[in-house]
Amino acid sequence: MPEKNNLLKKQLHKDSVVNQVVKQITDSIIAGNLKPGDKLPTEPELCENFGIGRNSVREAIKILEAYGVVYIKRAEGTFVNDTYNHKMLDPMLYGILLDKNMRIDIIQVRKVLDTGMLYQIISGITDEKMDQILKKFDNLKTVVLRENVTAKQVLQADVDFHLTLVESTENPILCNIHEYVDRITTPSREKTVELVLEKNQKETFILLHQKIINLLLEKNYQNIESVLAEHYQFWVEG
Repeated sequence: MPEKNNLLKKQLHKDSVVNQVVKQITDSIIAGNLKPGDKLPTEPELCENFGIGRNSVREAIKILEAYGVVYIKRAEGTFVNDTYNHKMLDPMLYGILLDKNMRIDIIQVRKVLDTGMLYQIISGITDEKMDQILKKFDNLKTVVLRENVTAKQVLQADVDFHLTLVESTENPILCNIHEYVDRITTPSREKTVELVLEKNQKETFILLHQKIINLLLEKNYQNIESVLAEHYQFWVEG
């Protein structure tokens, strides 16, 4: 344990002791000095290394546990998490939700993700994956054209379609980030769908998704950005 103890030694500012402990432990994980599954130094050892009291160490560990970065085994100690946990993205989620001007920024993030995703899908699309995407597209069309359909029903079909797209990349990190952005944008997208239904623009909504399908079928890299810009028109306007 002495090597890990030395890695976590740091002169801390007294006005942000807890945050500094959180940052130092996180930085050690990022640098690979603490690896998934590794046991953290004991509470007394962390107190000695950082030169701080037990309350500050306990608060820092509580924050890391809430973030999903570490987990505690009773009678064994605190360990670096070795699996992905949705809680890891929650702090960023809460920070964005508190930003009143986040809407346009998050739309831009979604565009960047979708652009890169489509490039990757086109370069590695298989017949099996394409069939799965087409099935979700057919379902989306059926739901959208249904009489008295609700915005929530259309949104769910749309979410399923885009989720199938991102899952076809077989990239777990991209899937996790997509799901995270999806959560943040759900309220604004539902309002957008409501606008589509109110203006009776169902056919246009379907056509915009058809253009994405055409990109994949034709392996058309050149038109990705223009198709996505058009695809987002309702969202931006809404």
